[in-house]
Amino acid sequence: MAKKMKLKTRKSVLRRIKITGTGKLLRRQSFGRHLKASKSRSRSRKLKRAVLVSGKFERKLRNILGV
Repeated sequence: MAKKMKLKTRKSVLRRIKITGTGKLLRRQSFGRHLKASKSRSRSRKLKRAVLVSGKFERKLRNILGV
């Protein structure tokens, strides 16, 4: 019986995602890079924070990352 090949980690995804100590996945929020004049300061501050990845998207990312 042949050995099963290991999946390679997708480095492009790994750079965008942070894995916490407890194993949760964090990602950056969108809409925070440019056109900031139309956004309020509080909204800009909130967009800087990382948010948890959840649901089906988290399962997909875990599969891609091999976590």
